[in-house]
Amino acid sequence: MRRIGIFGGSFNPIHCGHVALARELCQSGLVDELWMLVSPLNPLKKGNTDIADFDTRMDMARLALKDDAQIKVSDFEASLPIPSYTYTTLHALAEAHPDEEFYLVIGADNWLQFGNWYRGDDIIKEFHILMYARPGCDIDVETLPPSVTLVNTHLYDISSTLVRQRAANGLSLSGLVPPEVEDYIIAKGLYKLPSL
Repeated sequence: MRRIGIFGGSFNPIHCGHVALARELCQSGLVDELWMLVSPLNPLKKGNTDIADFDTRMDMARLALKDDAQIKVSDFEASLPIPSYTYTTLHALAEAHPDEEFYLVIGADNWLQFGNWYRGDDIIKEFHILMYARPGCDIDVETLPPSVTLVNTHLYDISSTLVRQRAANGLSLSGLVPPEVEDYIIAKGLYKLPSL
């Protein structure tokens, strides 16, 4: 049974931190493959008006990860009712791929608000969780449930919000997103400020 890490998010846009973290998780030996699940709509991000459409975010993720054999970009959530909660997604994945074992990948910042997640307690009981470090989020490993593993990864202090802000102001995205993604954002005119 292969161990599949599920790294979900808006990826609006995918950035170098996402890519480096995905590669680190694959190299950790904790998963055999990592699936980046691009989310059609995050239930906790309602009202976000600068989100690129789903196909655009899929395109950028595919461009960023085209050379990584262990990392797959997945549109699985697009086939589920919106909004798709993580608990529902994990169960749908397990049903669709009974020969795979799924590990949910989340940041320490998400762990600190896990109590707000739909059926968060059931996710903890039914699935493995791999948690990566986030700046400013201290986690006491002794308090973690047995199903939750804190993975010793680098801290990546890059956010999609920063990328969008820089794109809106016409600033360089070099070092923040892969070059192919920067070219795509420029070519498509993404994240521009609306004209007044």
